[in-house]
Amino acid sequence: MSFITGTTDFHYAGEIFKTWYKVVGSLDGTQCPLITLHGGPGMSHDYILPHSRLYELYGIPVIFYDQIGIGKSTHLPDKPKEFWTSELFMDELENLLQSLGVSSDFDLLGCSWGGMLGLWVESQKKLLQGLDKDVQEALTKLEQAGTTHDPEYKAGMGLFYKKHANRLETWPEELLKSVAIYHTMFVLMNGPSEFCITGFIKTWLVIDLLKNVDYTTLITNLEYDMAQDIAVLPFFKHLAKVKWVKFHNASHHPFWEIPEEYLKVVGEFLTV
Repeated sequence: MSFITGTTDFHYAGEIFKTWYKVVGSLDGTQCPLITLHGGPGMSHDYILPHSRLYELYGIPVIFYDQIGIGKSTHLPDKPKEFWTSELFMDELENLLQSLGVSSDFDLLGCSWGGMLGLWVESQKKLLQGLDKDVQEALTKLEQAGTTHDPEYKAGMGLFYKKHANRLETWPEELLKSVAIYHTMFVLMNGPSEFCITGFIKTWLVIDLLKNVDYTTLITNLEYDMAQDIAVLPFFKHLAKVKWVKFHNASHHPFWEIPEEYLKVVGEFLTV
């Protein structure tokens, strides 16, 4: 499978940063390219690499990149939390699209963190109720004490993620690589865990802007997903042209858990 990698300069607030990218397939053909936005915030592109198969199966060129602060892009460990805003990442995305010459014609695939995050809190509260009561109580106690660095808290997070992030017995190397490097930005922007959100994205909503979206949109979530129906429903209600597919027997990473079924839905949506 042919691919290229590179970096592009990103000018922001009087500074220059490097955004790393990978293009699978060619951007010179007739097929509209798909640009993928990884989750986190603060995970690298590695764990969403199974989307590369969309080029193999449907001829769709796929663009991956690492948002600044993580992965192979510029790392900024000393930047204050006020630096990390939604505007920053939107500007970086637009800059990359222009640099690659595809800003006028592209499809967009977003994984996890995004406009639903204001509703994400309620979704996580519901899922936490599925953990053993003693685990719930321990997590709450540690959050209230401000000791989310405690090994007991991390163990509780592990139980939650194995149930609602990726249900595979053994997590793939690419996912482990992304998880290993994302902690700093995740804590700054989100908070200590998916169910203890204290960062700016806790109150960031785009629901009032959905009426302005004039593109056909595919929404997906899964039976055991962290993105429960309560977090997805407003998008289905307020987007003018939308299709919602809910998968079963999987959680937050269908491209690893049920790849054939998931990629078929995405590939056909983009090409039919």
